[in-house]
Amino acid sequence: MERKLLEENLLEKNGENSRVGYSFFEDVKKETEEMDRKNSDENLLEKKGGRDVSHGERVEVGGSSLQEGVTDGGNGELHEKRPVRKRKVVKEGGGEFEIPAGFSGSGSDIRKQHNIRNRKVKIEAVMPKKNKRDKECIENQSKMCHQCQRNDKGEVVRCTKCKTKRFCIPCIKNWYPHLKEDYIAEACPVCRGNCNCKACLRSDAFIKKMKAKTSSVKDEKVEVSMCLLQVFLPYLRLLDEEQMFENEIEAKIHGISVSELEVVHADYFKDERVYCDNCKTSIFDYHRSCTECSFDLCLMCCRELRSGQLVGGADPITLEFPFRGRDYLHGKIVDKTVNQTEPNDAAKPLIRDWSRAVWHAESNGSIPCPKECKHGFLELKSVLGQHFITNLLCKANGLAQTLKHETPDKLCLCSRPDRSGNYGMRKAASRADSGDNYLYCPNSVQLQDEDLGHFQWHWEKGEPVIVSHVIDCTSGLSWEPLVMWRAFRQMNNTKHEQHLDVKAIDCLDFCEVEINIHQFFTGYTKAFGDWLHWPRILKLKDWPPSNLFEERLPRHCAEFISSLPFKEYTDPLGGCLNIAVKLPKECLKPDMGPKTYIAYGFPQELGRGDSVTKLHCDMSDAVNVLTHIAELKLDPEHLSAIDKLKLQHFEQDKRELLSDRDGETNVDEVETVPESDSSFAGDGSEGALWDIFRRQDVPKLQEYLRKHFREFRHIHCSPLEQVIHPIHDQTFYLTVEHKRKLKEEYGIEPWTFVQKLGDAVFIPAGCPHQVRNLKSCIKVALDFVSPENVGECFRLTEEFRTLPINHVSAEDKLEVKKMIIYAMQDVVTKLETEG
Repeated sequence: MERKLLEENLLEKNGENSRVGYSFFEDVKKETEEMDRKNSDENLLEKKGGRDVSHGERVEVGGSSLQEGVTDGGNGELHEKRPVRKRKVVKEGGGEFEIPAGFSGSGSDIRKQHNIRNRKVKIEAVMPKKNKRDKECIENQSKMCHQCQRNDKGEVVRCTKCKTKRFCIPCIKNWYPHLKEDYIAEACPVCRGNCNCKACLRSDAFIKKMKAKTSSVKDEKVEVSMCLLQVFLPYLRLLDEEQMFENEIEAKIHGISVSELEVVHADYFKDERVYCDNCKTSIFDYHRSCTECSFDLCLMCCRELRSGQLVGGADPITLEFPFRGRDYLHGKIVDKTVNQTEPNDAAKPLIRDWSRAVWHAESNGSIPCPKECKHGFLELKSVLGQHFITNLLCKANGLAQTLKHETPDKLCLCSRPDRSGNYGMRKAASRADSGDNYLYCPNSVQLQDEDLGHFQWHWEKGEPVIVSHVIDCTSGLSWEPLVMWRAFRQMNNTKHEQHLDVKAIDCLDFCEVEINIHQFFTGYTKAFGDWLHWPRILKLKDWPPSNLFEERLPRHCAEFISSLPFKEYTDPLGGCLNIAVKLPKECLKPDMGPKTYIAYGFPQELGRGDSVTKLHCDMSDAVNVLTHIAELKLDPEHLSAIDKLKLQHFEQDKRELLSDRDGETNVDEVETVPESDSSFAGDGSEGALWDIFRRQDVPKLQEYLRKHFREFRHIHCSPLEQVIHPIHDQTFYLTVEHKRKLKEEYGIEPWTFVQKLGDAVFIPAGCPHQVRNLKSCIKVALDFVSPENVGECFRLTEEFRTLPINHVSAEDKLEVKKMIIYAMQDVVTKLETEG
């Protein structure tokens, strides 16, 4: 047993997964010599009844010590201690033995004399001492697989490039099935930067290298800075006018001139986010704050309150969806008197502890605090400083007059009527008398410097752009679900949280469920059904959390960033035309991603339970990359259940939905996409069906949804009873039938196209869009703010503030006004330095 423990300890010292190297024999030899001496002494003591009569040495027996010196023949006399005899070292068979001085025999004679039994480790067979890090041994002898860290799986493929990494055949088949052995021998996954072992997946070396490169490149073309200056000036003037007006009101309240006014400095930290307590808009500089409590009010709310029309921050509303039992989900008639309600995610429960009904401004413009706080009033305060924006505007105006900027004429060849695939265009709509039915769709591999101007021409017009084959420009890191899971999960035997259970959305009733992450990824390729064998379609909710994406998936984060085209806009680390990166490091930044969207899906449109992202509108620009697809396999019982239950759904809709009074609500089975969209019948790389509406069509789209909202279902498959905002509620998905009716009644249609594997879809801010997964998909998205769409971001900020305060979209998460101020400050600083 002692020998076994010794060998196990030595195995642990020599590495994880039983890594026994060539230097292991040296350690075994030394431990064996010590053990031989110990066992030899114990055997001699056993022969003499536990007493050594020939030596006067101190001997350890069973952990206790024998007194130095022995008695003579049992007469009780204690002899004088004798000095320890010296031992000399002799060599035999490559090993060394320590023997008593004066002994003339060999090492084998010592074994015979002391009756030492044979050991499993034969010292005579020990190889000459070699360093396990010896270059020759690493290249030619070691069989340690880099992927699994084992050396007992047989033959390995050695990398001829780095000459230090090896991969065993089983690991190649399991984790790199698309790579041949010769390909790995030429350059291993480590050399190619796409190794998916646990250590490499969790390495942040790539993302750190990206950040270091970004920080070292500080040059920005004067033309870019001048362009940004011209874009930001109108909005900076607007913000300055708001502050000047508020200065005049404050001076009037105190009975002084504006020049004598001193605005109180607000004591906030730069990493603190401050919101208006009425409308939830971000406070970036001037605001009013109560002298007695912590109530804050933005300048827009101050102006509306004085005018007697407080639009922002509407009172909270309640949207409830009754739960009528699980059988109701598939069309069964149930007793509606026994209901259990659940609030909608679009309107979270909230109670306002003060009333807006009797709140009004005084005749002199002063505003009392609406809370009961000893008659406090709201005084004017500044976060950045009283004259910060005014001074910044003066500098910007001066630079605009000194440095004349001429906007170059932009011309797009694909804008001609005869444009075709030669210019990388894809047909996405069939609008009559319209020149924007085609979308710009370049190949990422073939992008040239001049293509940036081509992109800008379409982007400025508010058109989506599709860039294909973006993952072909990366190292080829695997986006397989289990690879991502291995990278993310916690493996330490510590108190760290085990991220094994995740929250998902069931697309049938849009309710949240908890599921084991491994079980979820198993269902990613093989469907599992509910109690009636209807296939369960799930979407992961916020996995991994976007604020942890870089921390938990650093290698995938770096891979995603490297795949993004037009990095002037999309680079989250230093894109010169990405306004979101202009915020100072010490500022609390908005969550711009990256974010993953992982969901099941299949081509057939069911009408209920489809894998969809419902119609919504983002406050900022976004780019969405399809990184992985897999076909979801349905069993015969699933297909049979679909045919049977769709008929029950149809009958239920005729009974309950009130769009057509004659009961002819149309939910017939329809094609997945219009026949005119030939892009769906492709090469098997299709992943998701997108519908993106033009900004100018939003009013008609909203009118259609308000008219037909009772034809739609949401949580628990309950029919919609009311609409707060048709788009921002995120409760609608337009099926093919609804899109047909929309065009028939209002003459509008979206851009409809299929996102294929490796496609990056650019969505302009303010364009409502919806997505349906045709296969199980992994998509990664990133938000950014482009100069072309700053105005739309401004407009959406004002629109969101008018929603009820408990609405899911009410909060100003982007803080575009703060972005503009700091971006202008950055531009002015760079232009002054250049000048």
